[in-house]
Amino acid sequence: WLGALRFDNLALRSLPVDASEEGGPRTVPGACFARVRPSPLQNPRLVAMSLPALALLGLEAPAADPAAAEAEAALAHCYCGHQFGSFAGQLGDGAAMYLGEVLGPRGERWEIQLKGAGITPFSRQADGRKVLRSSIREFLCSEAMFHLGIPTTRAGTCVTSDSKVVRDVFYDGNPKNERCTVVLRIASTFIRFGSFEIFKPPDEYTGRKGPSVNRNDIRIQMLDYVISTFYPEIQEAYSDNTVQRNAAFFREITKRTARLVADWQCVGFCHGVLNTDNMSIVGLTIDYGPFGFMDRYDPEHICNGSDNTGRYAYNKQPEICKWNLGKLAEALVPELPLEISQLILEEEYDAEFEKHYLQKMRKKLGLIQLELEEDSKLVSELLETMHLTAGDFTNSFYLLSSFSVDIDPSKFEDFLEELTSQCASVEELKVVFKPQMDPRQLSMMLMLAQSNPQLFALIGTKANINKELERIEQFSKLEQLTADDLLSRNKRHWKEWLEKYRERLQKEIGSVGNADAWNTERVKVMNSNNPKYILRNYIAQNAIEAAENGDFSEVRNVLKLLEHPFQEAEGFQELKEDAEEEGATATAAVCSQETRSRQSYCSKPPLWASELCVT
Repeated sequence: WLGALRFDNLALRSLPVDASEEGGPRTVPGACFARVRPSPLQNPRLVAMSLPALALLGLEAPAADPAAAEAEAALAHCYCGHQFGSFAGQLGDGAAMYLGEVLGPRGERWEIQLKGAGITPFSRQADGRKVLRSSIREFLCSEAMFHLGIPTTRAGTCVTSDSKVVRDVFYDGNPKNERCTVVLRIASTFIRFGSFEIFKPPDEYTGRKGPSVNRNDIRIQMLDYVISTFYPEIQEAYSDNTVQRNAAFFREITKRTARLVADWQCVGFCHGVLNTDNMSIVGLTIDYGPFGFMDRYDPEHICNGSDNTGRYAYNKQPEICKWNLGKLAEALVPELPLEISQLILEEEYDAEFEKHYLQKMRKKLGLIQLELEEDSKLVSELLETMHLTAGDFTNSFYLLSSFSVDIDPSKFEDFLEELTSQCASVEELKVVFKPQMDPRQLSMMLMLAQSNPQLFALIGTKANINKELERIEQFSKLEQLTADDLLSRNKRHWKEWLEKYRERLQKEIGSVGNADAWNTERVKVMNSNNPKYILRNYIAQNAIEAAENGDFSEVRNVLKLLEHPFQEAEGFQELKEDAEEEGATATAAVCSQETRSRQSYCSKPPLWASELCVT
C-alpha cells in the first residue's frame, strides 16, 4: 500500500543529518536531523483513517488493514524552544519520526511522520510512545481544523496496538497501563520556530543553550531551504538581496501567524501549549496536545489543566503568538538584523490580526454588504453578552442565522428562548464557580499577603488568590439565584444586543436593491462560517472511552461528522444509529452512570463534561 508512494527527500539533501548511530537520548550538535529506528508494535490495528488526508499522498483506501505497515528507517528533527516563557534548550522530536517527503498527485510535496513510534535522541526521560486517548484527540482535531478551513497539519491514520506503556494521566500518583498508538501525520513541513533556536547561546535566565551554538552556516542553510521550498515567490523576488529576502520571509510568517490565531479565536479554539517549538514556520496549527474548543464563552478560558498561570488562555493567544514571533526574530540574527524584524513585527502583526479577525467576524454575523467602523464594537458587545449569560460560543453564533430583521414578536420570543437555552444553567454555573481552595489555606494565604507581601509576591499566587475570591463571590450569588431569575436576566441581556444587531442589519438592507436575495446570501455566508459541529471535549471523550473498550466505530463516526462541520453530514444519521448499536456494549461499560449518557453532537456539553481535565 505504501510502496506506491513517490519519495523525494529534499530536506535531507538540504540540511545536515547527524552521522552518529548512537541510540538513546543525547545532545545532537551540528545537525537538523538524527537517524532513528521505529519500534515495532504488538498486534497493530487500525482505529481510523482519513481518506481526504491520504488522498494528498495519492493513496486510496487499502484493500486490507494497513495497520501492520512499518518503516524500516526514519529520522527525528532537532529543535529547541521557549516553554511557558523560559528557554528549555534542546527538545526535538521526542516521539515523532520523519519518514520522508512524498510527491502528491499534483506534484506537491508532503512530509509524513509517525508520532508515537518510539525512542529518539530527543526523548529525554520519556519512552517515545503516545497512547490511545491523546492520539485519537490529535487525529480527530487535525482533520476537524482542516474542514473548518483553518491551516493545520493533517492526520492520515491512527493505529493502536497491544503494546502497553505506563502513564499517570492526572499526575496524581495513580499510573495505569495504556495502549501504544501511532498517528501518521502529514504537512508541507514540520519545521517550527524552535528549529531556528538550536543556535541560541546560553540563556541569561535558564543558562541553557542550543546544541549548535555558533553554527551560522547551518542557520543560513535552513533559511535557504525554508524560503526556497515553502516561500518560492519570495526567493524569486529577492534572489540577489539576502537581507531583503529574509525580511520578506519574516513579514510573511508574521502575517500568516496573525491570521492563524485570528482563525482560532473565531471558532473558540485554544491550543493549550503555545511554546516556540509548537509554532509552525509555514503558519499551520501544529502539535495537538491539551487543546480544547471553548464551550461556555469565557475570555480567560484555560484548556490545559497544567497551565496554572493562564499563560496560554484563550484571550492571551494573540499576544503570545506575537511574543513567539519575537523569539523567532531573535533566532534569525545575524541573517536578519533585529531592528528590521522588530519593526516588521510591530507594523504588521496587530494590524493583520485585527483585519482578519474582523473580516471573519463580519461573515459570522452575516455583515456581507458594508464594512462599518461600528462593527468592531458590535462584535465586542456580542462577546460580552455571551460572557454575561454564559452562552455557548459555537451554538450562539450558529443560531444567529435564524434571526431576521422583520421577525414577528411571537417568533422573536421563540428565538430568544432557543438562544437562552444555550446559556449555562444555575447548576452548571455552580460547578464552574465552585471554590477550589480549602478555606483554611485561603485564609492563611490572605494573612500572608498582609503580613509579608514580599514573600507572597515571590510565591506568585496573587492571580490564583484573586480568582479564588472571585469564585467565592460568584458562588455566593448563585446560591441566591433561581432558574427563573437567571433566565429573565439572560433574556434581557440578549434582547439589548439583538436590538443593536437588528439596527446593523437594517443598514445592510438599506444598501441593497433586493432584500430577499441579500438575506439568502447572508444566511448562506453565516452557515458556512459558523460550524454546527466542533470537537468538544465530551465528544472526544465518548469516542476515546469506546475505543479503549475495543469499539472504534465512534471515532470513525465523529470523524465523518467533523468532515462536514457546517451541515448535517450526508448519511450521518444512519451511521450514528449503526455506531450506537455496535458500541452499545462498550458504551454501557464506560457510561455506567446515567449522567454519562450520550448527548446530541451539537449540544452544549453535559454536566459531567465539566469534570474533564486535559493536560
